[in-house]
Amino acid sequence: MDSKSVDAGRGVNWWTDSWALFMKNPGMWIVLGLVVIVIGVVLNFVPFIGGLAFALVMPAFIGSWMLAARKLEGGGTLEVGDLFLGFQGQQLTPLLVLGALSLAASAVVFVIMGVFGFGAVMGMGVGAGMHSGMGALAAMGAGLIGLLVGLALFVPITMAFWFAPALVVFDGVAPVDAIKASFAACLRNVMPFLVYGVLGLVASVIASIPFGLGWIVLLPLMGLTVYLSYRDIYGR
Repeated sequence: MDSKSVDAGRGVNWWTDSWALFMKNPGMWIVLGLVVIVIGVVLNFVPFIGGLAFALVMPAFIGSWMLAARKLEGGGTLEVGDLFLGFQGQQLTPLLVLGALSLAASAVVFVIMGVFGFGAVMGMGVGAGMHSGMGALAAMGAGLIGLLVGLALFVPITMAFWFAPALVVFDGVAPVDAIKASFAACLRNVMPFLVYGVLGLVASVIASIPFGLGWIVLLPLMGLTVYLSYRDIYGR
């Protein structure tokens, strides 16, 4: 689980190297991405439990993506069945545990945001009832603070789960240890991840311009950046 610190410029290379790996079989990567999207849409039609189920199995899909990327990089042929590699063998259970832990962490953040949001709504109602413009503005400010707090809390959650599926499928690391190791690795590489994030933001804007169609390419590419950043920082 030993990770290393890399130069800030590697944040650029994660995108360029991922693009090169994507172009080895762009059609199949797009198909795999669309399959995941369709599965997510179908599950979300199931009230309440559908979305939870999709979130629970997401680390297994990410683990499959990691294994598929390594297979293609090693000269193998990409297949639709590769999308379910993470659902096979003993690695499935720890990947599902990662999904459950991610759900729990996200739920805590949403509760915190909900508390701020509820307070903001109540404050706006009281302010309006008392014809107090300042009270309503203060309540809106509280709601904005809640949103910012929620976004800030999702950053460490993302750090904790960024490398976790890869550590499980490639190194057999236990879920909690994988989360700790992922957070430590991301913390050790704040600068390259900052560069990576800025480029990702630009790519997201561009992908959203043509009716969001660019996300058909960007989503698979983002999955590959997780693999390339893992390989770079962990050296394997």
